[in-house]
Amino acid sequence: MDNALQRHRLSRQVAVITEAEGLAADITQIVGQSPAILEICKTIGAVAARNAPVLITGESGTGKEVVAKAIHHHSGRTGIFLPVNCSALAEGVLESELFGHEKGSFTGATARKEGRFELASDGTLFLDELGEMPLSLQAKLLRVLQEGTYERVGGTETLRTEARIIAATNRDLKAMIEEGRFREDLYYRLDVVHIHLPPLRERKEDLPLLIEHLLKKINARQHTRIRHLAESTWRKLREYDWPGNIRELENVLTRAAILARGDTIGPELIALPQESAPPGQAAHPEGAQPRLVSLEQIEREHIAAILEHVKWHRGKACEILGISRPALDRKIKKYQLL
Repeated sequence: MDNALQRHRLSRQVAVITEAEGLAADITQIVGQSPAILEICKTIGAVAARNAPVLITGESGTGKEVVAKAIHHHSGRTGIFLPVNCSALAEGVLESELFGHEKGSFTGATARKEGRFELASDGTLFLDELGEMPLSLQAKLLRVLQEGTYERVGGTETLRTEARIIAATNRDLKAMIEEGRFREDLYYRLDVVHIHLPPLRERKEDLPLLIEHLLKKINARQHTRIRHLAESTWRKLREYDWPGNIRELENVLTRAAILARGDTIGPELIALPQESAPPGQAAHPEGAQPRLVSLEQIEREHIAAILEHVKWHRGKACEILGISRPALDRKIKKYQLL
């Protein structure tokens, strides 16, 4: 019996650690040179090695989990990164997933189960969609934040955890506090470090770098070979407001890359909602070929726009672009911007 129980515990640990390693392998660079993104990167560097909880807010698709992974990746913690989606599980299941349970604590509990707080000790527990967590579990989470202790469901033994907690939400938690749906004391315990991710429509200067980064990832994953965007494609991407943010951009580019017959994405492959051509006007006149724009051309236009924005103050341009002065001089010469 003891051997069977030990095998069960071991298989549970292996399954969760395998899941965590798969996530860790997918850590992607936070892409962008806008002031907001540069500030977020500075904050990550400042807080990663600390133990304080972090609250990440922002619309869906802005990259909250990417930021959480980056914090863990740079933290130096020896444990694993474990995510839990608080909106995906029923209250009882979520409680068991977080805190674990004892054998016989409820129907179907045929063996002791270690919770994520236990498995992520010395690592990071990422609570996604925190605004969906029931009030009853918010109280238990508050105790973990205050004391670092908890009990498994149906258990009496008090356990300790050293897991670092990072929480994320797209909800307005202060409004939820006013409505009585979120605990004020829990909010202030989590809000020690607050990172807000702006929507993509507010940082369109990052689009060239994001598109280049995503196309490289898509080419590797989908075995495509996209190297160019038609100029009208680039204009279409730039003019759209991206309500689904980076996730929507990646989905649109993935679909376009898969459907493209060569190495170029034309505007007809960019499927955006509620779009229509002006009456009587075709997207491309018969026989006309869209002008192609390479990724280098996108970079050239981006650098030119930054230089214009800072009135050719090269020091400021280097800060925004995140490159050295010699690198900027080489690119100015390469792209014949002078």
